[in-house]
Amino acid sequence: MSANLTRKTVLALALSVVGLAAQAQQATEADRLKALESQVEALKWDLDEARKIAEDTQLFLRLQDVAVADKVILAGKPNPKAKERYGIKNERHPIRIYCYTFLPKNAPKGKALPAIVLTHGGVHGDFGTYYLHLVREILERGYAVVAPEYRGSTGYGKGMYESIDYGGLENDDVVSCRDWAVDELPIDGKRVAAVGWSHGGMISLMAGFDHPDKFAAIYAGVPVSDLITRLGYHEQSYTAEFAAKYHIGKAPVDAVDEYRRRSPIWNVSKLKIPLMVTSTTNDRDVNVVEVEQLIIHLKAAGKTFESHIEKDAPGGHSWDRIDTSFARKARLRMYDFLDKSLGNAKR
Repeated sequence: MSANLTRKTVLALALSVVGLAAQAQQATEADRLKALESQVEALKWDLDEARKIAEDTQLFLRLQDVAVADKVILAGKPNPKAKERYGIKNERHPIRIYCYTFLPKNAPKGKALPAIVLTHGGVHGDFGTYYLHLVREILERGYAVVAPEYRGSTGYGKGMYESIDYGGLENDDVVSCRDWAVDELPIDGKRVAAVGWSHGGMISLMAGFDHPDKFAAIYAGVPVSDLITRLGYHEQSYTAEFAAKYHIGKAPVDAVDEYRRRSPIWNVSKLKIPLMVTSTTNDRDVNVVEVEQLIIHLKAAGKTFESHIEKDAPGGHSWDRIDTSFARKARLRMYDFLDKSLGNAKR
């Protein structure tokens, strides 16, 4: 009986050892998988930064014949959701923001230039060669170009990406770039226009609404105009971008007032400077219904502005940004508006 008990004990111990070994192996595999996922995640951000460096190189090379180009680093307001440092309450570092500047090479010496603050689009996007032909056109008309890389822009790592504040502090970043350029470059602070398309159009509207003393005009192409409407017709994954913990943190259904605060249509009463708004009926990104609402709200507020909605324009969402004869002709309307608003002689 004692021998039988011993055999059972040994068998139980053996099974226990086998079980522990299996658990250890599983734990090791789980740890390895977790480590691998972490490495892949880090690689994703590294590759995006490498892409951005390559994009910048190409951008500067292709504009070197017409532009004195630079890219500067500025300090923006701290990300309120960033980790506190050193155990000090509310101690967060100012966020690092970037800004491209392009001055026409043939600009007269000692003359302050009119300027375009050209803000890129995308929920998460960045300024790059997509805008190259636009920069070239603007420079040829005698304007300086200031292109902000506001919080949430891609190409600068995870921290910058997750600092996104759509309709919020990103507007302040763009205004900070404008202020720096006016202080540091030969730019006439009284002749600066806010120009952008899509998300960039929305930022241009908000920056111009809030700072009529800093901008002389606004051009908003296919602008995001009402986040509540927008998130109502977009897919759930799009809403998740805004409801993420590092972003707004709540869906529109749980934070209607917050989404209204960030939407141009609820801020039209602030308009005090010339404005042009454009769109097309076949836009499959920013549905024309948003721009139509913006126009209705502007009229209801008794505001004077210019608007144009194209019928099924070739190119849809990018209809007046792409490099086609149709788009180039369409942009003449924008340049006429800017020249008139900023007192710039046509070239």
